[in-house]
Amino acid sequence: MEPVTETTDLLALDRQVCFALSIASRSVIALYRPLLQPMGLTHPQYLAMLALWQHEPLSVKELGELLQLDPGTMSPLLKRLQALGYVNRERNSHDERSLVVTLTPAGRELRAQAEKIPPAIVSRLGMDLEELQDLHAALTRVIKAAHSPDDR
Repeated sequence: MEPVTETTDLLALDRQVCFALSIASRSVIALYRPLLQPMGLTHPQYLAMLALWQHEPLSVKELGELLQLDPGTMSPLLKRLQALGYVNRERNSHDERSLVVTLTPAGRELRAQAEKIPPAIVSRLGMDLEELQDLHAALTRVIKAAHSPDDR
């Protein structure tokens, strides 16, 4: 990005962080589509499976918080994963108001296929691991700043 001067147009599209993030997000998610298609997963469903492979069992509320998705988005996503045979949703025996999400044997087996995805994405992006880790750290800081109260 060019340095800011008196003549810099602060509203130039190519200077906007939001524009770069939006294009990067859509572009990277598009790289996942052909890799997820054989598993029958969308990118949000893949993220849910990643969370479950790491933290199972999870309540629907906990899963939504991890993924930063609202309940209205979580319900159809989980219904589709259940229809695919990857998860079960059952009432919590300690709290009937809560639904617990667990992996089915097919959902657990899917992990082996999914383990091929991260290396394929790294290869496709053509960036070394350190560069991707730095990008991840920078994006994590952006997310944290965007979610923190505006008290500056």
